[in-house]
Amino acid sequence: DSESLIKKAEKELSKVETKIKSLESKLNQLDTEKGDLESTISLWGKLVDFDIDFTDIEESEYITAIVGKMPIEKFKKAPEKIKEITDEFAIFDMETEPPTERKIFLITLKEHEDTIATLLRRMDFERFEIAGLKGKPSEVIQKSKERLKEIHEERKNTIKEVEKIKNEWEEELLILKEQLTIEKERNEIYSAFGETENTVMLEAWVPLKDCEKAEKIIKEASEEHCVIEREKPGTDDDDVPILLENPRFAKPFETFIKMYSPPKYNEYDPTIFMALILPFFFGFCLTDAFYGIIDALVGFILYKGPGKVNKFMRSFGIIFMACGLWAFILGMVTNGFLGDFFPRFLHINLPTVIPLIDAFKEPQNVLLMALIAGVLHINFGLIVGARNNIKMGNMREAMGSQIVWLILELGILLAALGWLFNIFPLMVVGGGIAILGIILLVYYNGLFGLIDASGFLGTILSYSRLLALCLSTGGMAMTVNIVTEICANLIPVIGVALAPIIFVFGHIANDTFQSLGAFIHSLRLHYVEFFSQFFMGGKRKFDPFSAERKLTKIER
Repeated sequence: DSESLIKKAEKELSKVETKIKSLESKLNQLDTEKGDLESTISLWGKLVDFDIDFTDIEESEYITAIVGKMPIEKFKKAPEKIKEITDEFAIFDMETEPPTERKIFLITLKEHEDTIATLLRRMDFERFEIAGLKGKPSEVIQKSKERLKEIHEERKNTIKEVEKIKNEWEEELLILKEQLTIEKERNEIYSAFGETENTVMLEAWVPLKDCEKAEKIIKEASEEHCVIEREKPGTDDDDVPILLENPRFAKPFETFIKMYSPPKYNEYDPTIFMALILPFFFGFCLTDAFYGIIDALVGFILYKGPGKVNKFMRSFGIIFMACGLWAFILGMVTNGFLGDFFPRFLHINLPTVIPLIDAFKEPQNVLLMALIAGVLHINFGLIVGARNNIKMGNMREAMGSQIVWLILELGILLAALGWLFNIFPLMVVGGGIAILGIILLVYYNGLFGLIDASGFLGTILSYSRLLALCLSTGGMAMTVNIVTEICANLIPVIGVALAPIIFVFGHIANDTFQSLGAFIHSLRLHYVEFFSQFFMGGKRKFDPFSAERKLTKIER
C-alpha cells in the first residue's frame, strides 16, 4: 500500500543521502575554492608586470599604493597634475594591450591617497583593488595554478565516488520512483470518484471493444457487488475523447492527424486515406527515382536507429520510406533519375518511362494528371463531409456545403463530355444539371455562393503545385548536371576534380530542399484543401488511466 511504499522509500533514500551528502558538500567547497582562485589569478594577472611584494605595501603605516590603468594621452599629463597636489610620490608605468593604455603603479603618502585617486578618476583611470593582497604576483599566480590542478584531481576522484554510489543505487531508486509515480497517479484518480461510507461510484470512458473486459475486471474486483450501466454518447456530444484506431500501415500517419486536430466523435477518420495519398503527392512533387531511393534509405535508418527508442522517429521513418518509394516509382515513369543523368551522361533513355507523362517533354499531361488528382481528392472530401453532416442530422449543411458542388461538377463533366464527343443530348443533360447546381448554390448560400465558386476553382487549381514542384526538382537536378559537365569539359586539370564534388553536393542539396518542399506541400494539400471540405475536429484525445511501467511488472 501507499504507506509501506513511502516508508520503504524514506529508508532507502536516507541510506543514499548519508553517503552522498558529504561528497556533495566537498564538491561545493571545491567549486567555491576554484572560483576564488580563478578570480585571484585574474586580478594578479593585471599586476604581474610589477615585480613587487605587495606585503610590504599592505603592512606599511605611512605609504600607500594606487594601481590601475589609463589612456596613454591622459597618463602623459598625470605627473604634472599630481605635482599640483604633492611632490611626495613615485610613479612606474608598463606597456599594455592595447598599446593605447598604460598600467601605472603609484606610491605616495597615505594622507594624499583620496585626493590623488579622485584626480586620476577624472582622467579615466581604472583602479585595481589591491587591498589585502600579499606576495609577489608571479608567485601567487603559480601557487594558485598548482592548487587548481590539485582541485581538479580532487574533484575527479570525488565524482568517481559519486558514480560508484550511482551505479550501486540507480536501478533501485528508479524503480522506487516509478512505483511512487504510479501510486501518486492512482491516489489522484481516486479523488475523481464519488463515494460514501460503504460505496464508490465512478464514471469513465471505455473503448467499445474493451467494454466486456472492463466489466469483467470490475465484477471480479467487487465480487459481483456492483451495478454497471453503459451509455452510448450522442452524436452531438462534444465531450467524447477521441481514440484513433487504424491498421498497422496507417498508424504512423496518426501523428499528422493529431498535429491538426483529433477528428470529432462519429466523424470520418481520414488517417487511412492520408496514409495512401500523402506519399503519392510527395512522390509526385519529387518525381526523381534516385532521390526517392535516398529518402527511403534515410527513412530506413531512422526506423532502425532512433526509431528503436523513439516512437516519433519510428513513425517518421516509415512515412519517409513510403514517400521515397512513391518518388522512385513516379520518377521512373516520368523520366526523372538525377534529372537528365541517363540521356546526358549515358546517352540512353530510362526504359521504364511512359512517353505521355515524360515530365520534360509532356508537362501539359503531367499538369492534367495533377488536376485530376486534385478533383478526385477534393470530391472524396466533399463526399465524406456530406456523410458526416447527414449522419449528424445537418441535411441543409450537407446540401449547401458539399452536395451542391458534386451536382455542379457532374453537370460540367457531362456537358464537357457531350461537347468533346459531339453528343448533343449529353450536353443538354449536363447543362441542365449544372444549372440546377447553380440554383441550389444560390438557394443554400445566397449570392455569396457564386463568389464561393471562384474559391472552389482556386482550390482545384492549387493542385497544379504538384507539377510546379515536379519540374522544379527536375530543373535543378538538370542544372547540377550541366554545371558538372561544363566543369569537366571546359576547366583544365582542376575541372576533373571539381566536377564530382559539384555533382555529389549539388544533388544532395537539391534532394534536401526539394524533399522538404514536397513534404510541406503534400501536408498543405491535406490540411488546407482536403480537410476544409469535411473536417470538424474534436476537443481532446482519449487518455486512458494506466500505469506506465518500464522497470517494474505485476506478478499475478
